[in-house]
Amino acid sequence: MDRQRLINLLAATAAITVFGFTFGLMFPLLSLIMESRGVPSQWIGYNAAMHPIGIVLSVFVIPVAVRRFGAKRAVIGAALLTAAVILCYPFMPIFWGWFILRLLQGFFVSILFAISEAWIVRFARGPWRSRILALYTSILALSFGGGPAIISLTGIEGALPFLAGAAVLLVAMIPILFVRDEEVDSEDEAPLSVLGFARKAPILLFAVGMFGILDAANLSFLPVYAVKKGFDQEMAAMALTAFIIGNTVLQFPIGWCADHLPKRPVMACCGALSGVCSLLVPFVFGSWALWPVLTVMGATAAGIYTVALAELGERFSGHELVTGTAAFSTMWGLGALAGSLLAGWSIAGLGPDGLPFSMAAVFLVFVVAAAASTSSAGRRAGR
Repeated sequence: MDRQRLINLLAATAAITVFGFTFGLMFPLLSLIMESRGVPSQWIGYNAAMHPIGIVLSVFVIPVAVRRFGAKRAVIGAALLTAAVILCYPFMPIFWGWFILRLLQGFFVSILFAISEAWIVRFARGPWRSRILALYTSILALSFGGGPAIISLTGIEGALPFLAGAAVLLVAMIPILFVRDEEVDSEDEAPLSVLGFARKAPILLFAVGMFGILDAANLSFLPVYAVKKGFDQEMAAMALTAFIIGNTVLQFPIGWCADHLPKRPVMACCGALSGVCSLLVPFVFGSWALWPVLTVMGATAAGIYTVALAELGERFSGHELVTGTAAFSTMWGLGALAGSLLAGWSIAGLGPDGLPFSMAAVFLVFVVAAAASTSSAGRRAGR
């Protein structure tokens, strides 16, 4: 790996990791504040859904922004605007004002994540791509896990947790200054549309959407679920940390499997394990077994995304890769929208255990679809 490509990879990973630290804080922080103010679960879900709606809207802007301003300037601008949005939360009404801020946060976050992730996928090319991406996913997950841990230090009252989140986000701009990405910035062809990409990689987008459902549902509602089941706020935040830190435990073995085995079966196995673990949560809650179950669930759920990123990097490059990561963000957003709404409805309608049971059902659908895709690909290869 040449020196500049290594610098690019490390810088992009460092930046997106710091981004993740901030967003790992924001998801549970907003949900816990609304829960403490007596906001009903379904309305917490509606508010959480504004974030993925913002992500979906941004997909039409990302390719144009990269082409007009360049990738680096687009990322730095998005980071500044996201920090400004975070600082507005303590001064806006908790209900309708937060709906607007959550929409803007999702919009700007998607821009910086899609471009940064495109850098990482491209700079990780080679026979170790899946394992490099697995390490990236692990580091990112660890940063998400650190976000909820801040709540135990700052609490949820006042402006302090929001100030901490904005400050950390601004620090993330420093590594971006070291990235050089002439390949994308110098390309002259018109970028591939998101719909055009969807026709080329429908199964990848479906996998990311399923991951988005579980990811957003747990980021937004796992602390709420834990509080309703009897945990205090600090322990509830640590339950989410256990789910996220799971990504750091098994991502490299999953990446190794993706480098040596067909990727679709690896994704299907990850989905099956995620569903089983989600189904087990109500039965192990309050015992020591809850923590390894949450860890494995988080690891295998993120493994779906790791393998999808690896296949994306193998098949696409340049502006098509940027469009692909933007499309991934969109599908995560659509999945997160569905996950936030489904989680809120399931808790309101079925009680707290509606959350893990509904997520188990989602992954049953994913496993069936992934198995059908693998079988279809095998039949085509055999002709």
